[in-house]
Amino acid sequence: MNRATHPACNRIAVVFDFDETLIPDDSFKVLLSRFGFDPDTFKKERIQPLRGDNWDKYLARAYCLVQASKQLEKAEKITKEKLANLGKELRLIEGVPEMFDQLRDCAAQVNSDVELEFYLLTGGFAEIARNTSIAKHFRGIWGCEFSFDAEGEIEFIKSQMTHTEKTRYLFYISKGIDSENEKDLIYNYRDLPIEELHIPLNQMIYVGDGTSDIPCFTVVNEYHGIGIGIHKEDNHPTEWEARAEIAASQRVANIAPANYSENSELTRSLLLSVESICKQISLRQLSAGE
Repeated sequence: MNRATHPACNRIAVVFDFDETLIPDDSFKVLLSRFGFDPDTFKKERIQPLRGDNWDKYLARAYCLVQASKQLEKAEKITKEKLANLGKELRLIEGVPEMFDQLRDCAAQVNSDVELEFYLLTGGFAEIARNTSIAKHFRGIWGCEFSFDAEGEIEFIKSQMTHTEKTRYLFYISKGIDSENEKDLIYNYRDLPIEELHIPLNQMIYVGDGTSDIPCFTVVNEYHGIGIGIHKEDNHPTEWEARAEIAASQRVANIAPANYSENSELTRSLLLSVESICKQISLRQLSAGE
């Protein structure tokens, strides 16, 4: 009897962007407002001059936040505790808290052997996302990271998450790397046997809201995973594509309004994606005689 050429892996990764994907707002703007800064003025007067001097976007805004915090009174300074508190208070898009169990239930109904793992990649500050009410659902949360001084005040940015940096984490998730000192070993990803992968990229679903997610959509498409785009409910999908300048290699399976309620188009898209990959896993298991 012929056996499948691809070993069966019973894991699926669902990877989310954060700002305007799981929360309705831009967390950086919320952060600025919380500490008394007008977001537009802050960007124009502090960040844009650095950008004009060829600073990276993420380094520029983190540097400006550190400098701004230094100018605040002691009680008002930007600290790890306050970033955490901000995360706890962030609004979520409708239906997000219930979505995780819905997807798990869907996978279990199709194939009880399948394990669903959730991950979050944000260009915002990970300390905020890490303290939301839904953080418990994610196996990994990565984003821009601050170092903090002895009193907890932000003092420097120690890692950033650019648009292209996100793609590296897709490979980290696939390989199953958790340790920072192993990350440079991904250079030979294409040569890795599939049985060495924690989750093959063709069993990955990536969900994002636009421009910052285009590199991830490209990677997911290349390896035959599933990309799902999100647009604000008051925008038309064609406006999303025009804004993001989507190319053929970056197409997504669907572009749905930002609403995770039970019968929404976005939830149906996610359920169908999970169901589809579960059935592919079942087919490989059948062919492998499992």
